[in-house]
Amino acid sequence: MSRRLLVLSYFYPPLAGGGVHRMLGFTRHLPEHGWACTVICAGAGDYWVRDETLEIPPGTEVIRVPGGSALSTWLRLRGGGGGQRSDATFGTLRRLSDWWLLPDSYVGWARRARHAAARRLRAGGVDALLSTSPPDSVHRAALPLARDTRIPWIADFRDPWIGLHFRTPPTAWHRARQAAMEREVVEGADRVLVASRTHGEQLEAALPGVRERIEYLPNGFESGEAAAAAVAPPADPSFRVVFTGTLAQMPDALTFLEAIHEVLARRPEARRRLRVKIAGPYDTGVEDRGIALGLKGIVEFLGPVSHAQSRALQRGAELLMLWKPSGAGFHTMVPGKLYEYLDSGRPVLAMLDREDEAARLVERGGGEVRAPRDREGLATAIERRYAAWREHGPTPARRPDWLVEHTRARLAEQLAVVLERVVRR
Repeated sequence: MSRRLLVLSYFYPPLAGGGVHRMLGFTRHLPEHGWACTVICAGAGDYWVRDETLEIPPGTEVIRVPGGSALSTWLRLRGGGGGQRSDATFGTLRRLSDWWLLPDSYVGWARRARHAAARRLRAGGVDALLSTSPPDSVHRAALPLARDTRIPWIADFRDPWIGLHFRTPPTAWHRARQAAMEREVVEGADRVLVASRTHGEQLEAALPGVRERIEYLPNGFESGEAAAAAVAPPADPSFRVVFTGTLAQMPDALTFLEAIHEVLARRPEARRRLRVKIAGPYDTGVEDRGIALGLKGIVEFLGPVSHAQSRALQRGAELLMLWKPSGAGFHTMVPGKLYEYLDSGRPVLAMLDREDEAARLVERGGGEVRAPRDREGLATAIERRYAAWREHGPTPARRPDWLVEHTRARLAEQLAVVLERVVRR
């Protein structure tokens, strides 16, 4: 028997970035398990990064709700995204939104999305509702829909509640309000999906009554994607260091550039052989720092690339770099691209806190972890790998056997089981 899932997700193609692929994978594979999908998402121009090559699965009903967010308004005022932004300007806007827009700056869009979802629910044929964050305001849109219609509701957290755990609330009142909003969502949903075990443990400790409703459903990768990605051979053999993903609000990007500068100071001949590719949207201040360090011609900022190009760069790297915001609030964050990195079979070098769940995954996959801001240690690790490459040639590909549990197809199968359970209940 075929069922239908109504998904509330701000991010969906042609929007790009790390927040897109989890839901895209679910909508691609859920029909194999009897679940057709309707997605209510943002307008095609409502994010600063796009990827026109991402294909919406055939048969997926897509309802676009344009505008309504502070980001979409900002993009319209400046004439679009383009994959670059000023970290100073954007940081100021973010701080202002933390004061005045709760739970986040997408709250206006969420109201519009709630009305669109209500219309679709009234049309009939929907068996379950799933909201996915960030932004967290999406859950706030789903909450009254589930309450008023009694439709089974799953709240999917790709990351913990942003305004409470990843950003410091400006006042005690803001903190209390964010905590109350999070609690209403977690206690109101029939199931709560978490992308990291650490986040699940955090919720259980804060809200013991919801323990049995929490389900761990990690991020993953699309099987065969990396193998299908064409890797153009370089014109000259080089030691290729690659980072893919969004490079914004991440101080360790500067630590990495300083470490590359130090490696070149120790080994001047590496200027002819070491090349760094940074693929994805970025804050312009990072590129400015690279130029100031004399890395022009060594470090290339490619800007946004298609997902296929990103996978090809990963597969063609001699070393893949990983970092994310550091600190206690971020120990729960496991970047989705980590699974793609491991799938590529290439060596991974990460700047992560030892307490991070992501650090344990890197080491389980055979990678190396250095502490955030450890420029000296990072430079030493890069230099050691460069020297081994000079002496022995490229590192053989090594893909962890356990990674098969993280294919999007396998994860969608697990989600289908959860959906059937809440519908029967």
